Amino acid sequence: MSRRALTLLVAGFLTVILAVAAAWLPVPYVVLSPGPTENTIGEVKGKPVITISGHTTYPTDGKLSMVTVAYQGGPNNHIDLLTALRGWIDSTIAVVPEETIFPKKTSAKEVERQNTLEMTTSQEAATIAAMHALKIPVPEVVYVAGVEKGLPADGKLQEGDEITAVDGAPVSDQNSVATSVRKVKPGEQVRLAVNRKGASTDVVLGTVAGDDGKARVGVTMGMRYKPSVKVDISVGDIGGPSAGLMFSLGIYDKLTPGSLTGGRSIAGTGTISVDGQVGPIGGIEQKMVGARNAGATIFLTPARNCAQAVRAVPDGLRLVKVETLDGAIKAIDALRTGTGDVPACTRN
Repeated sequence: MSRRALTLLVAGFLTVILAVAAAWLPVPYVVLSPGPTENTIGEVKGKPVITISGHTTYPTDGKLSMVTVAYQGGPNNHIDLLTALRGWIDSTIAVVPEETIFPKKTSAKEVERQNTLEMTTSQEAATIAAMHALKIPVPEVVYVAGVEKGLPADGKLQEGDEITAVDGAPVSDQNSVATSVRKVKPGEQVRLAVNRKGASTDVVLGTVAGDDGKARVGVTMGMRYKPSVKVDISVGDIGGPSAGLMFSLGIYDKLTPGSLTGGRSIAGTGTISVDGQVGPIGGIEQKMVGARNAGATIFLTPARNCAQAVRAVPDGLRLVKVETLDGAIKAIDALRTGTGDVPACTRN
């Protein structure tokens, strides 16, 4: 073999070795793929996703499925170049920079903790939004959000305490509590009726003068809803806020006679606010694929995700544009009855 041929052979061999080695090198990307779907009016591992007490519930059928995105990679589990390349080739998968999912200086555990918090908040908002849609009154209560160290409330009030009255006068908001406290002279006492973990008690506090010369006790207050209908939602270790719309629809369906879906398999996504506004989400392409793979034929799409969704919608999946919970309910009613408007997603 000539020297030139030998050189080319060795060079080619080394190139192959380097290419193979490079394929297994870790890269700072995350692969997003279609995740599991869960029917919010169905069960997961034999347990209802939504359990309601304190109100009459009704049988349901069909599906109102929430959709998810699965991810591979992260700060503590980098994917290799080969995995990233496969993802770039597959149209149902997205490969995104690691910091898109895991912001710099944020650990995987912190991201997971934030996702869990967002899921809990989403479930609470979904419950309130459904109650509003059903015209079920949802009272708000004043609660203790924090206590200032060294002031009269320190050691006597606890975070989460609900304040229902001051000196025997019922209170309905933060302003009425503050006004009642300021009526007394600094140094005098006030008596607060408090609901603490379901038990009622009276708490007597001294007062001090604030910067304005008025009496204060050193408490930060907030408002929260306290629905009479108890809703428990169980979806395992799924996190994030994007299932809010589907939770609200599931609650609504269970609390109304008849089938909302008419037996159809409907999936969807979108955040929800307590007043029923539907917000955009991430991973719409993967969520649509997951929905279609699970048999859905209708996909409820946040209005602000429509243009992106239209470009990647799988065959057999009809996109319905939604902006509010009320609008989603009306669209599903129209699909079931064959009458009424069903807003469609467009590229605009």
